[in-house]
Amino acid sequence: GGREANQISDDYRYQDGNYEGYSPNDGYYRGGDEPAQEEDAQSDVTEGHDEDDEVYEGEYQGIPHPDDIKEKQKKRAPAVDDEYRDRADLMAERMEDEEQLAHQYENIIEECGHGRFQWTLFFVLGLALMADGVEVFVVGFVLPSAEKDMCLSSSNKGMLGLIVYLGMMVGAVLLGGLADKLGRKKCLIISLAINAAFAFLSSFVQGYGFFLFCRLISGLGIGGSLPIVFAYFSEFLSREKRGEHLSWLCMFWMIGGIFASAMAWSIIPHYGWGFSMGTKYHFHSWRVFVLVCSLPCIASLVALKFMPESPRFLLEIGKHDEAWMILKQVHDTNMRAKGEPERVFTVSYIKTPKQVDEFIEIQSSTGTWYQRWLVRITTTLKQVWDNVLYCLTAQYRMNTLMLAVVWFTMALSYYGLIVWFPDMIRYLQEEAYESRVKIFDEEEVSHFTFNFTLENQIHRNGEYKNDKFIGMKFKEVRFEDSLFEDCYFEDVTSTETFFENCTIISTVFYNTDLYEHKFINCRLINSTFMKEKEGCHLDFEEDNDFLIYLVSFLGSLSVLPGNIISALLMDKIGRIKMIGGSMLISAVCCFFLFFGNSESAMIGWQCLFCGASIAAWNALDVITVELYPTDKRATAFGILNGLCKFGAILGNSIFASFVGITKVVPILLASSALVGGGLLALRLPETRDQVLM
Repeated sequence: GGREANQISDDYRYQDGNYEGYSPNDGYYRGGDEPAQEEDAQSDVTEGHDEDDEVYEGEYQGIPHPDDIKEKQKKRAPAVDDEYRDRADLMAERMEDEEQLAHQYENIIEECGHGRFQWTLFFVLGLALMADGVEVFVVGFVLPSAEKDMCLSSSNKGMLGLIVYLGMMVGAVLLGGLADKLGRKKCLIISLAINAAFAFLSSFVQGYGFFLFCRLISGLGIGGSLPIVFAYFSEFLSREKRGEHLSWLCMFWMIGGIFASAMAWSIIPHYGWGFSMGTKYHFHSWRVFVLVCSLPCIASLVALKFMPESPRFLLEIGKHDEAWMILKQVHDTNMRAKGEPERVFTVSYIKTPKQVDEFIEIQSSTGTWYQRWLVRITTTLKQVWDNVLYCLTAQYRMNTLMLAVVWFTMALSYYGLIVWFPDMIRYLQEEAYESRVKIFDEEEVSHFTFNFTLENQIHRNGEYKNDKFIGMKFKEVRFEDSLFEDCYFEDVTSTETFFENCTIISTVFYNTDLYEHKFINCRLINSTFMKEKEGCHLDFEEDNDFLIYLVSFLGSLSVLPGNIISALLMDKIGRIKMIGGSMLISAVCCFFLFFGNSESAMIGWQCLFCGASIAAWNALDVITVELYPTDKRATAFGILNGLCKFGAILGNSIFASFVGITKVVPILLASSALVGGGLLALRLPETRDQVLM
């Protein structure tokens, strides 16, 4: 009886939360100094009095203590109630738990400090963001070479340019949603692994269809990384550090653009950097460039294996002990780096929200293996879809719709213009090139051997008799109303070369790429075509390659000042003013494009536009992370980023169609979208002072 009384008394004191060495189970954060202060007070009060000797007087009669009855009822009540309580009540209780957790977690992150751990994670996730920046530029840089290597038509080139954005759009929604169910780290590893594998594979495939498929899946992988990266990193940052350091993280997108431009400039023009296997398989320099561009993704994938899961996500799904261990690791890593290894992590218990999701336990004896996997996959996808719908419920509907408009208008203008700028520069270059064309009228050449390059020439009403064209190249050459008689063409390659209304008599074409479609309304009399060149060939190094790479390099570098300013002012002036101000300034920059009538002017206005707009992108990333709770954060970011990629597809298609026709429509469309999106952004709620829910 005495031992039972002792046990009851001890249990009562443990549950009351005042017993030495035990932490209260009330869900609130407590520091490490409080129990030490209470210990002295308790020893003074209870001196000379042993509570273990107290015995309830009804104990010997078998009557339980009233307090013991109450405690047992409290323990049993929730289990019984949860079976019959309405789901809405459970959700309300969960939301209350989440609010308590949000404030407690903020205090814990502040205790852990900001130091070596966050900076290590910063560089690991930065490499993933860098891979996203590289992916946007890769296809644009390889397209001029790939179209010759794989004989692409205009429609095929357009599809190759858009397919990456299509993959990114699907990947952002799908993998962003999965990150809220399976975990940030796991889904980011899946995302980067998909991108690395298919980007690597795409550098070796020869056919257009397979190359297109590889770039689509590669885009799907890297598209899913963007929402996960920001959700992941934000959950290791305190309120005071979040806006600034998420903005610093955005700089890696700029570094990705600079890396892609530098690699394209240094690799693609060197056509000899490759190898061939027979006549069918060719590995040219642009494929080496694609291979090199997968390195940031591979590096991030390897480094990510050594980083922990987000503790905020683990707490959300009820894994308290794992989350506590990771937070202790963060604390200890930062304290050791600061030279304070003796500092102790004082948190003993963290509030975890009530778990209301329905889990289906699938036994190994249930159906076949693929049926079990099918159930798991469909259940997970249904949960992702429920999260998508949750972002449109009354609580978040207005914020989601306003953010969707701002993301879309920003993407339509930005991605449309960054494609339009290089296209306009190419158009201006082509105009200048055509103005330097050389015209030859009524020339007569006989018994002459051409073994050099003819470029940017027009030959009209000429006569060529007993001439030889051997081992030469035609580039932008046209023969009009000319006569070729008893001529011999051998080992000739050509680009944009045509024969119009010509008469060709007793002429032999051996090992050339002068195909039938290059003879327009021509008369071929007793002429022979032997051993035509097969496939397409990288036969000329474009003179304007350097300028195009330089334009992209300067456009990426120009966002550096905007990145620095946005990082330093993000927590001072707020996210809303940053978005609205940046978009309105960018709209003003668009109007100055009317005065861009030269290559240098277009490059200058491009740099100004990119530098002004980057602050809006950074603030959009930050506010999207902060407006949604942990279990919906990556899903919401994925939806909005997927909509952003849809805007990029529309922007690329619309703006490119007006190159060489008019500048008015692209400029007015971009500036109008930016003004509308910027004004709407001012109606969004400010989030810089709120904790991460």
